[in-house]
Amino acid sequence: MSGLLILERDGPVATLTINRPDAMNALGELGDGAAFADACAEINADRAIRCVILTGAGRAFSAGGNVKAMKERAGAFAGAPADIRDSYRTNIHPIVRSLYGLEVPCVAAVNGPAIGLGCDVACMADIRIAADTAKFGVTFLKLGLIPGDGGAWLLPRTIGMSRAAELLFTGEVVDAATAERWGLVSRVVSSESLRAEAAALADQIAQQPPQALRLAKTLLRQGQTTTYDTLLELSAAGQALMHHTNDHAEGVAALLEKRPAKFTGT
Repeated sequence: MSGLLILERDGPVATLTINRPDAMNALGELGDGAAFADACAEINADRAIRCVILTGAGRAFSAGGNVKAMKERAGAFAGAPADIRDSYRTNIHPIVRSLYGLEVPCVAAVNGPAIGLGCDVACMADIRIAADTAKFGVTFLKLGLIPGDGGAWLLPRTIGMSRAAELLFTGEVVDAATAERWGLVSRVVSSESLRAEAAALADQIAQQPPQALRLAKTLLRQGQTTTYDTLLELSAAGQALMHHTNDHAEGVAALLEKRPAKFTGT
């Protein structure tokens, strides 16, 4: 694992921490995309992992892109327009593609500011819990930029077009309470209890049957872009497979016997 990310496992729950606290976990340095791609591929390949917590080290979740590098036109922001375009495609986009492509549910524990790319990274998670100290903003226009990470596709699907347009067009940074009211996060908790709350939720998710859990997430993601008829066909095909798993038999037996189910992923 690169120095950017720390991947830790606690039973079926993995925690992926963005570990650049001195720079408020700013992203976009050369190699960041590869680091996320490698970490997410490792998580997807580990069938023992059932849920991921995504968070940031220090006082920020992620402050977004490296503004100093932008000013100096260095690193990922160096070169001619064609070079910068390629840098986004090969370094920035793998960050969000990898997180969006996680096969297991992802809970973002937003411990502080999530700004620009950092806000969009948080939106890649399936569920977001915010500390009361968290702040959210898509402040690209204030830097004379646009969302270069696909945020214009994802944010309206997260909070609706009107709210997404308001955040983008004004560059306003909203507090955790506003984020909860707008549906950007599921709940707001104290900064002291954030990790425990996220862990409790992840543990609850991890109790579910692993194969069905991954498939359920796939259906939710496919449902954002496909037609209802297509999703019905995907659901029927997937359900046929689930009916032949040991976990389905265990779930039925546990319900009838009035006991907790013990799912094994088979």
